[in-house]
Amino acid sequence: MIEVLRSFSYYQPTRIHFGFGKLEEVGKIAARYGKKALLVTVPPSPALEPVFERAKHLLKESGVEVAHFDKVVPNPTTESISQGAEMAKSLRVQVVIGLGGGSSIDTAKAIAVEATHEGTAWDYRLFGERRVTERVLPVIAIPTTSGTGSHVTAVSVLTNPQERFKSAIVDPLLFPKEAIVDPDLVMTLPQHLTASTGFDAFAHAFESYIHVNANPYTDLLALEAIRLIVRFLPPLLRDLSNREARARMAWADTLAGLSIANCGTTLPHGIAMSIGGKTPWVMHGEALSVVYPEFIQRTAPYALERFAAIARIFRPELSQEKDEIAAQELRDIMVSFLKEIGMWFGLEDLHIPKEELPEIAEYTFKLPDYTVNPWVPTKEEVLSLLESVYSRN
Repeated sequence: MIEVLRSFSYYQPTRIHFGFGKLEEVGKIAARYGKKALLVTVPPSPALEPVFERAKHLLKESGVEVAHFDKVVPNPTTESISQGAEMAKSLRVQVVIGLGGGSSIDTAKAIAVEATHEGTAWDYRLFGERRVTERVLPVIAIPTTSGTGSHVTAVSVLTNPQERFKSAIVDPLLFPKEAIVDPDLVMTLPQHLTASTGFDAFAHAFESYIHVNANPYTDLLALEAIRLIVRFLPPLLRDLSNREARARMAWADTLAGLSIANCGTTLPHGIAMSIGGKTPWVMHGEALSVVYPEFIQRTAPYALERFAAIARIFRPELSQEKDEIAAQELRDIMVSFLKEIGMWFGLEDLHIPKEELPEIAEYTFKLPDYTVNPWVPTKEEVLSLLESVYSRN
């Protein structure tokens, strides 16, 4: 059956600088936006400190005064964001540079909001009381992982520890003005973080492709991202120094980010966000991987053609089979893939208390992701899914 070509809009204002060595351009890029910059990173580590110092040197060479906020935490918290915003306000910075993984880039975006708006960044989250305005500071995003896509999206994910709730600011004004995607910066990423962020990118592409509001442009980007990840993530995990695979994963991450920027994510991300809010020690990619096989099994009957298309990327021989058969195979294909990349977990393996499951299911419905899944579940069905993935054989 040929799908009707639906009408759509596509918006992507971020200028992307892609390639090995592109970090060298950060100074001249930042200078376009002002003479005072806030560099936002995690605390220095042996692998990342040379990158931080190089970025600061390049900024200063271009006449940009730089202050360094290095207190980013995983699953960025409202407290950490407020600390960075206070620094940005006190120094009157003109541009915010997020250098790191998704947590650093999301923190940079939230700082850009809180430093220029009343209240806190949390007030501007989905269903919050306030709206982002043109006063938001420009953001430059420089990823050091290949997975979150945050460098090309209008989303900043943040966690309120008091409420134990993970939400997001979503506004076109949060698109980074510039993204520097330099595969050199991910060459030292350790194996499990490479796998976890890589699967996050896969989930972005997968969910934007099966999203009820998918369009021809996001389909094009998402399918290419899936092809690249299926082809290059497993060999990369066997040889972390593989420069070609690193570059391809950085590009796949960017494509997947471009997809969700104009389409969005579905049920697994809503569940994973809820898990992250309750148990912040769980990586986002881990939370996604736990639910994926059962999510596929339950959702595939509602979008057979699309699930079949993804199954055929993994196993081209399924092109000889009907969509129903190919889609049905995808659950087992996903189990094999997760095992191959070292991401086969149960919730129990991630030290998530079983008594937290009802509230994780409840909080899933505080985000809109489930509404755009081909299968729209009830709270009871989400709880059933979570209970089914608590332990793995």
